[in-house]
This record gives sequence, structure tokens and C-alpha cells, in this order.
Amino acid sequence: MSVVLCFQRYPFEPPQIRFLTPIYHPNIDSAGRICLDILKLPPKGAWRPSLSIATALASIQLLMSEPNPDDPLMADISAEFKYNKPVFLKNARQWTEKHARQRQKGDEEELAGDFLAAGDPEAHSTAQKRKAGQPGGTEKKFCPGV
Repeated sequence: MSVVLCFQRYPFEPPQIRFLTPIYHPNIDSAGRICLDILKLPPKGAWRPSLSIATALASIQLLMSEPNPDDPLMADISAEFKYNKPVFLKNARQWTEKHARQRQKGDEEELAGDFLAAGDPEAHSTAQKRKAGQPGGTEKKFCPGV
């Protein structure tokens, strides 16, 4: 499972995309962050306002099927992918069986709130209010149509 968030400055800033389900992949870290240039602004990234969420998701899908071991977030997994692919495939399969399970709707909402809160104190406050059943809005929204 992943979450896609758009902020007020989208499309001038890239959407934030993160995996909530742990992924055994050289380009995805333990927090679900994705190493992909189009998810970052220049000069280090390649995001442009002409790109879309669909483009970002298609790029992630390609990255999932074709990891880039030369630009890893997880050096140990990258080395395994490059030098011992059968072990990598076995570990990836075991990781998937262990972590990829059907979540309850409440779990998804809580995880999404935690994702919002991770990088933004205002969103953290809103997520805490939502958990406590209090009203509270934020300018950050889940991207429509995703």
C-alpha cells in the first residue's frame, strides 16, 4: 500500500509518495521513501510542472520491476540485487509474504495520518485531532483521482 499527497504548490512541487507497506527493494528505504529523481525538485531532482501524478506512478511501477542498484537507498539490498540475485529474489518474496497483507480501513487512515505528520507539525496536529475525534482541517489533501 502507498500514499500519494499533493500540497498547495502542486504541480510546481512534486507529490509526496511513500510506501506504507514495507518493501524489500534497493530504491525504497525502511520508511517507505522512494529514490526516484522525478519525486524531487531540481537541481538534484527532475520534477517539472508538466509532469503528472500518473507519470510519477508509472515511473514508480517501472522502478519496482527494474530496480536501479547504482542509485540505492538500501546499499545492502542493492549489493544483494547486483551480486546474488537468487538470494535477493528469495528475500523479496519472504518480505512480501510477511508484510503485504490486507489492512483494515482504520489502519490505512491512521498510517496516512502518520505519513502526513512525519514531515509537518501542522499536519501532525491535525492527525492527532482526527485520532481524538476532533474536527480539524489542513491545506494538505490526498491527490484527487489517484
